[in-house]
Amino acid sequence: MEIRDTFLNVQKASRSLGLLAAEKVNAVLIDLAEEAVNQIPVLLTENQKDLDRMSPDDPKFDRLKLTDKRIRDIAADIKSVAALPSPLGKVLLEKQLDNGLELKKLSVPMGVIGVIYEARPNVSFDVFSLCFKTGNACVLKGGSDASFSNEAIISVIHSVLRKHNIDTGVAALLPPDRSATEALLNAVGYVDVIIPRGSQGLIDFVRQNAKVPVIETGAGIVHTYFDETGNLEKGKAIVNNSKTRRVSVCNALDCLIIHQSRLNDLPEIAKPLVDSNVELFADEQAYESLKDLYPANLLKKAAQEHFGIEFLDYKMSIKTVNNLEEALEHIANYSSKHSEAIVSEDAGSIEIFLNSVDAAAVYANASTAFTDGAQFGLGAEIGISTQKLHARGPMALEELTSYKWVVKGNGQIRA
Repeated sequence: MEIRDTFLNVQKASRSLGLLAAEKVNAVLIDLAEEAVNQIPVLLTENQKDLDRMSPDDPKFDRLKLTDKRIRDIAADIKSVAALPSPLGKVLLEKQLDNGLELKKLSVPMGVIGVIYEARPNVSFDVFSLCFKTGNACVLKGGSDASFSNEAIISVIHSVLRKHNIDTGVAALLPPDRSATEALLNAVGYVDVIIPRGSQGLIDFVRQNAKVPVIETGAGIVHTYFDETGNLEKGKAIVNNSKTRRVSVCNALDCLIIHQSRLNDLPEIAKPLVDSNVELFADEQAYESLKDLYPANLLKKAAQEHFGIEFLDYKMSIKTVNNLEEALEHIANYSSKHSEAIVSEDAGSIEIFLNSVDAAAVYANASTAFTDGAQFGLGAEIGISTQKLHARGPMALEELTSYKWVVKGNGQIRA
């Protein structure tokens, strides 16, 4: 089938979604969650074919890897989406004009959503469940690294759709080659919006080449500032969790900023990182504090290129500052506006930080690992938007809707 025909089929199928009752939508999602668990052996077998082509040392390996637990967690997220109220048909504004016209502003689907992503097979399930719940059809364009996994997942999705007599065109998987990406970026008139999920390189490529409107889900260059009043035990736990829970995800910590008065506590803050073999790139002051107290093979002096980088690996930079203002300046210069945190016991400093930092999610005394649609109680997520138009932060159901004006009259004409 030609890609243009695929786009036509998806566009046609998207119109049928508006006729599905909410109960039917939820039943499909619950069946999909159960079938995903039933097909765990098949999904893991196909995923292993992808894993066999990638070095375990590649930072993308962890994102690519499916496990029994991860698939069960994905299924739980799908059921969470099914349990959430539908965002469609909400009356966002209602009023009557002086001329008698009745106006309603109603939430509606976007239509056809294209998602371009790399070695993240979980995205295939997440995108479909969120799009289906919001009455949107989806065009999936996964990377070649995850081709076997994505083919297996779309097969499971289509089998459930057929069981419910729903057009499988509501979820299409494009070939994993570059020509399919170019076709999607130029699918004006067929695709309503494109959302890239992946590296900064992928996001930049999509933004620079797409003719279809784009909602950016940015790379996460994440900082945590340990203030002069920061609690040591809280700081240790937050830094370790933010950095090591899953290094390959966008909410993982990249740079620890520390107040110079707390440099004596830095070895203790960094101590848990040793268990995960985290390589540290420390500025001059931080390096002197850590020298002889952190494994020499894991401690390096920071260069300029170690700041403003999304490591996606067991690596972290450390910046020493003299005050909160310097910390805010460093974040402003290097942040990707994804997630930023402060560890502090001073209410004034916390308030300044939360109000001053320009990011989709800002934290006080908590791990940035919580920047996630499911963790925010939104079900799954289609990505973390770092832009300011339409959506910001975890993009879930509400963010996948638009609106239209419904106007009812009784013969009114305009003078």
